[in-house]
Amino acid sequence: MSSDLPLPAYADIEAAAQRIEAATIRTPLLENPRVNDRLGGRLLIKAEPLQRTGSFKFRGAYNFISQLSPAQRRAGIVAWSSGNHAQGVAEAARLLGTPATIVMPIDAPAIKVANTRASGAQVVTYDRIKDDREAIARGLAEREGRTAIPPYDHPWIIAGQGTIGPEIIDQAQAAGASLDAVIAPCSGGGLSSGIATAVKAICPGTQCFAAEPAGFDDLARSLATGTIQRNERLVGSFCDALLAPCPGNYTFALARKNLNGSLVATDDEVAGAMELAFREFKLVVEPGGAVGLACVLNGALPIQGRTVCVVCSGGNVDGEVFRAALATAARRTA
Repeated sequence: MSSDLPLPAYADIEAAAQRIEAATIRTPLLENPRVNDRLGGRLLIKAEPLQRTGSFKFRGAYNFISQLSPAQRRAGIVAWSSGNHAQGVAEAARLLGTPATIVMPIDAPAIKVANTRASGAQVVTYDRIKDDREAIARGLAEREGRTAIPPYDHPWIIAGQGTIGPEIIDQAQAAGASLDAVIAPCSGGGLSSGIATAVKAICPGTQCFAAEPAGFDDLARSLATGTIQRNERLVGSFCDALLAPCPGNYTFALARKNLNGSLVATDDEVAGAMELAFREFKLVVEPGGAVGLACVLNGALPIQGRTVCVVCSGGNVDGEVFRAALATAARRTA
C-alpha cells in the first residue's frame, strides 16, 4: 500500500462528500429519449465534464488537501498527472491557499497544461517513455518538504472520487430509475473503484464496471489473473487520461471486491461515443472520459431492456483532437 491508511469504506466517502460539498458541483444526470429508443434501454449520463476544472479529479484533490495540517498546506504539495489530476490539484490548492507543483508529461494536451498554470501551479515536464513521473514528483516533495499527492492510489483520493456514487443513486431514484449497472472510465482505478465502493454499499444488486482503452486493459487483465498486471506501453491511444502503467494497490484491492469486471473500447469506438455525447447530449467529452459510453454503444455492456448509468468523467480536450474525433465518427457512419 502507498500509506498506512486502511482501505476506504463507504463511511469515508460519506465524510468526503460533506468535506467537499461547498467547493464542488453536483453534476447533472442526463437522459435523452431518442437515444433510449435507439438503444432499447435507459441510458443515464453523469456529466462530470461540468465539474469544476472539467473533470471528476477535483473531488479527490480537494478532499485530500483539505485534510492536510496547516503546516503541510503552508509547505505545499507536489502531484503528477497527465492533466486532469493536475488541474484538480492546482485549483484545490489555489482555493485552500497551498503552493502546488505538478509534474506533467511533455505531450500532455495544451489545454490541460494551460489550465493547470492558470490556477497558479508550477508545471515540471517529463518524458512519458523515458522518465518515471512518480520518482520525479516524490523527489521534489522530499527535497522541498512538500506533501506528495498521488493521482489515484490513496484512500483520500479514492473517497473523494467515490462521492459520485451516492449522487448517481440519488439522482437516478429522483428520475424513477432503478440502476442495473454503472460504468466509469479507468486509468489507475481511483474513480471506478471509489464509485463501486459507494454503489455496492447502497445498492448491492447494481453491477459496477470499469472501462479501459483497447491495448491498455491492465485492470481487466489484473482482475482475470488476480495479480496486478502492467501495460506494455504508455503511448498509443488518444485516451491520454487513461494511460497509467498499472492499477494501484488500494484501487486493485477495491476493484477485486466491488467491480463486476472491466470492459474495453477501441479509439474509433471512443470517437463515436464523443460524437454521440456532443450531438445528442450537447456535452463535450474528452477521449478518456468517453470510454464508458463507448462500451455501452459497442455492446460490451448490454443495455437493451436495462437501465445503465455511464460516468463521462472529463471534458478537457484540445479543439483539434475533438474535431478529429468527430470527423472519425462521421467517416465510420458514412
